Amino acid sequence: MSSNSYVISCSVAMRWGDMDAYGHVNNVEIVRILEEARVHAFGPPGGTGGPGQQPAVPLFTDVPPGTQSLVVEHRIRYVAELTYRNIPADVDVWISAVKGASLTLAYVIHDPVTGKACVRAETTLAFVDGATGALQRLTAAQRDMAAAHTGPPLFG
Repeated sequence: MSSNSYVISCSVAMRWGDMDAYGHVNNVEIVRILEEARVHAFGPPGGTGGPGQQPAVPLFTDVPPGTQSLVVEHRIRYVAELTYRNIPADVDVWISAVKGASLTLAYVIHDPVTGKACVRAETTLAFVDGATGALQRLTAAQRDMAAAHTGPPLFG
């Protein structure tokens, strides 16, 4: 896992059912691992779920009522097989881009035994008013919160 100060590192459980016939974690389940890492690092979307552990950076939790954080795009590169293990995968997460009304998060999923990077991915999310569907620009507070966890993009 990374020692860069902008990176938030977490562990995400691999489930027996995540494994495909080849013995590695299925590509569809990789997206679930990315989501779990995102929620661990930046919190569940405001107004969802019950109280629990505070995220490292409450970027998605501390939003005005009615605000939704919606996935705009995923980009995933599989660089090595992630073999199913009964221990959590190690995931590094950071913000790789901040724009007017969106954020891009970068992830590297590591094999928990070998430490080898298996997946590199980015997710772009936008904040949207749930009632009107209008994009919401990031606030100064959100930009400040994101600044300490902003690092380089993984693609292009």
